[in-house]
Amino acid sequence: MWRLDLMGRLPRPRPRRLGEKLLGIREQMGLSQTEMSSELDLQVDYSAVSQYELGTREPPLPVLLRYGRLAGVIVDVLIDDKMELPPHLPVGRAASRSKRREKRR
Repeated sequence: MWRLDLMGRLPRPRPRRLGEKLLGIREQMGLSQTEMSSELDLQVDYSAVSQYELGTREPPLPVLLRYGRLAGVIVDVLIDDKMELPPHLPVGRAASRSKRREKRR
């Protein structure tokens, strides 16, 4: 039997592949978890990024929206287990900065 949530709706299924997709975005952008937390720019620290990627914590909507913007995908792609990330994400300003930093080292 289904239990209704506080708003009287049926609970939605938890996306099983969300963490995998968030990890894929970060890796394709060439960012560390600390750098990704800076890019999310929502007072999210690297430990939260780690928890999102491991699937132990579900990111709130503003964080999902920011991931989507950074990756150039709609949030549906992130939360729908049947949808895939594009094979090549657009290289945004974050990835460009990270690569410039590596060249300086």
